[in-house]
Amino acid sequence: MTRHRIDPLRALTDEERGVLTQISRSASEPASHVARAKALLAVADGCNYQEAAQAAGRRAGDAVAHLVSRFNREGLAAIAPRHGGGAQPIYDSAARERILKEARRTPDREQDGTATWSLTTLQRALRQAPDGLPQVSTYTILMVLREAGFTWQASRTWCETGKVKRKRKSGVVEVTDPDTEPKKLIEQAYQTGEKLGLPVWTTDQAGPFRRYPIRVIVG
Repeated sequence: MTRHRIDPLRALTDEERGVLTQISRSASEPASHVARAKALLAVADGCNYQEAAQAAGRRAGDAVAHLVSRFNREGLAAIAPRHGGGAQPIYDSAARERILKEARRTPDREQDGTATWSLTTLQRALRQAPDGLPQVSTYTILMVLREAGFTWQASRTWCETGKVKRKRKSGVVEVTDPDTEPKKLIEQAYQTGEKLGLPVWTTDQAGPFRRYPIRVIVG
């Protein structure tokens, strides 16, 4: 029997849909991650919990209901199991820096087979590099990128918050927004408010006399 939708799936952000799509199509990601991504995408596309379970190769619609509730609270972190499922590789600060170094590198179309980074192309580059991480998963890459302030862009690539590349006479240079850190704090406030169902208020950048309330609505 399919559970009644007491806690329906909230609307996915572009980043969440992009990441879930990548994981759902991955041949190297743990099967449990792929199944959860497929189930969430199926629910987001209008399937009921039982249909979503079948789309993910599972039987129980109740398991999908639990997954949806957890996703509403935790976001993409719900893709990974809380415990069990075998030992997971533990990555130290050096390994995290290696992931970030690769993400900050401009991909070479001939060498990397892409002009923009996705989770799967980053994973392939890291696994194939002589000094890389041969067992790294796309989920681990995702968590490291998000903790470091990287965001999913409409161009279907990952960009570090506050940094863009500009063409100058001397060549392409990287420009950093001086307001990056304050903006990161605002983004963290939005994410926390979204998880907890709390309103988040902000002030328009044009000045303190134009204030617009922004309410984060869950579900």
